[in-house]
Amino acid sequence: MSTASKRLSPQEYLALERQAETRSEYFGGEMFAMSVKSFQHNIIKNNLAREAGNQLETGPYRVLTSDMRVKISSTGLYTYPDIVIVCSEPEFEDGYSDTLLNPLVVVEVHSDSTEKYDRGAKFGNYQRIPSLREYVLVSQDQPLIERYARQTDGSWNLVTFDDRYGTFAFATISAQIPMIEIYSGVRPSKMTGTDSGPA
Repeated sequence: MSTASKRLSPQEYLALERQAETRSEYFGGEMFAMSVKSFQHNIIKNNLAREAGNQLETGPYRVLTSDMRVKISSTGLYTYPDIVIVCSEPEFEDGYSDTLLNPLVVVEVHSDSTEKYDRGAKFGNYQRIPSLREYVLVSQDQPLIERYARQTDGSWNLVTFDDRYGTFAFATISAQIPMIEIYSGVRPSKMTGTDSGPA
């Protein structure tokens, strides 16, 4: 639901967002309040970010979590991915250094209520980021990770990881993480098997 009664410019949104105690996405002149994330969501996000960060700490990569705002310049969407990995020098929209323009990898942890948006409209926006090479969807309800990697022809190749005792591997960076570590500490509803935002 929109939290604004009138159309806001990106500059007006950023001015409000930088003073707000809660986070909102922005698209098409409107702000959209972000929902509170579940325990499972946060544990999975933190597990994955920590393990990836530990493996990448000696390289040129930086692993950032959901406080890092990302702008998709070609569509005007401002959003907060669950995890962002950036390589080399980060590029920002302005001198505040709080709106990243050039993520290499984006990770979203989804639930039943957010899956449609993360898989559809949000992924469509992310594909418009020239620097993005990998989009990872992580289910919070079962041991399931879907890795989309951009190919040289612009298409996206999907590889699915659904064995809770297997290993998840990023496509564009040298990090491999046991699935059991990613889901450590949570008991989602389907963990026994191997099996809405702006439009």
